[in-house]
Amino acid sequence: MKISQINLYQVSLPLKEGAYAWSNQSFAAFDSTVVEIRTDEGVTGVGEICPLGPAYLPAYAEGARTGIATIAPGLIGQDATNIGAINLRMDQLLKGHPYVKSAVDVACWDILGKATGRPVCDLLGGRLQDKVRLFKVVSRAEPQAMAEKLIAYQEQGFSQFQMKVGADADTDITRIRRVADVLKSGNKLAADANCGWRQHDAVRVVTAVSDMSLYIEQPCETYEECRVVRDHSPHPMILDECMDSLQAVLRGHSERAMDVINLKISRMGGLSKSRIIRDVCLQLGIIMTIEDTWGGEIGDAAIAHLAHSTPSDFHFQSSAFHEYATHPIASGGPVIRDGFMAMSDAPGLGVEPDWNLLGKPIASISG
Repeated sequence: MKISQINLYQVSLPLKEGAYAWSNQSFAAFDSTVVEIRTDEGVTGVGEICPLGPAYLPAYAEGARTGIATIAPGLIGQDATNIGAINLRMDQLLKGHPYVKSAVDVACWDILGKATGRPVCDLLGGRLQDKVRLFKVVSRAEPQAMAEKLIAYQEQGFSQFQMKVGADADTDITRIRRVADVLKSGNKLAADANCGWRQHDAVRVVTAVSDMSLYIEQPCETYEECRVVRDHSPHPMILDECMDSLQAVLRGHSERAMDVINLKISRMGGLSKSRIIRDVCLQLGIIMTIEDTWGGEIGDAAIAHLAHSTPSDFHFQSSAFHEYATHPIASGGPVIRDGFMAMSDAPGLGVEPDWNLLGKPIASISG
């Protein structure tokens, strides 16, 4: 089943609530890229890559599209269902830049699922969860506004939350206390700084809220700084941005640096390499949030399939970003209900892009 054509589409994902703010950044919409891979046997697959702007991780939307267009000619004629070979070929064509390769990898899993008549989660280890627990993001705002959002989200059935902090430390202390005050008993809250605090401020924050039951997520930019903060904090620690490779995960485990990791699919280079890290975490006893940077129904389907194939005891939570957007970009995405999401048993990812919305491809590469 050889790749005959690779098409790229650009789509904007505006936000229902007007903006999404974290640390020192805020966006009203995110720039997403959809990849369509066509084969000589008529089976097609899709993937999505949506970085969180150009200054969150070493990734940006225009870079994704340029990178995919760079490697695409070298993938024409390759067997799309031989995903290991596809990944080796991408690494030969472009050193590093895993986010560029992610949507291509996911699209090939979509093709393999359709070719075998199985949903992607079956191919990643089997459907081990019927539904996937979600967390709801409380975007950074004034403390009282954040508390009111959390109350509303709890009424929608969500029980796990990630509140955005990482700006002024004193205001963040107030934010955490105000939001935690309205958290229902049994629900879980993480204060996510997204690398936004300096080490001394992070130590001050975790000390000031040491009497509260919550998780602290990626307080500082570097692993070493986060490790220092962990030594000063009684809270469970989630590491996200610095968990960018299997080597980083192994180091964090050996140094007892975290209790949970955020496994972001595009940061690792797609489902293939994320599955490897997922399986290593299962063996080491590391709990995971399974998600991505952002995306619509296509990216969320990839998240859901990886989470569906992960034992619930090791799955902390996942994200469903399409619920934050003003419009769908595909049908068949994860169904959200009472704080959980679930994918259908349809072959592949189970999604069908809205081709009218996507319009004409901005780039098309064929043999």
